Amino acid sequence: MDFNKDVISSTNRMTELTIVERIRMNAQAARKSTKRNDLHHQLTRTIIGCAFDVINELGSGFLESVYQKAMLVALADAGIAAQAEKPIKVHFRNNHVGEFFADIVVEKKVILELKTVRTLTHDHEAQIINYLKASNIQVGLLINFGNPKIEYRRYTRTTDPNHPTN
Repeated sequence: MDFNKDVISSTNRMTELTIVERIRMNAQAARKSTKRNDLHHQLTRTIIGCAFDVINELGSGFLESVYQKAMLVALADAGIAAQAEKPIKVHFRNNHVGEFFADIVVEKKVILELKTVRTLTHDHEAQIINYLKASNIQVGLLINFGNPKIEYRRYTRTTDPNHPTN
């Protein structure tokens, strides 16, 4: 009888270990998956944190240019390289057909498109998506300072040539 209890107890411990191991393995897999699928995750988190700092200190109601300059200060304070009004050329069939000026390009990895509007629209989304298509940059943040609560959206351009957005 005691033997059976030990066996049952051992079996329960092994089951518990198996469950714990499964949880650990799932957590590790989730972390790896997040790292793979969420390009420049830590950088975009820091950028969004800077945007929250800006809105918390300035509030809403200023022009976009004020938020742009404030973001440059906040990013510099965070030790992040950023360039305002970076020209990016648009090509069509290997011909230069135009250019646009990104509000801010962060570490040559993330385009920031800043807005000061009541509500973000599909036109704003199309703008950041087109900027990503025209550049070699894969990640973009659309940040709206037009309300007391900041609104942001993250966009990632795929490098898959068969993907419909390329």
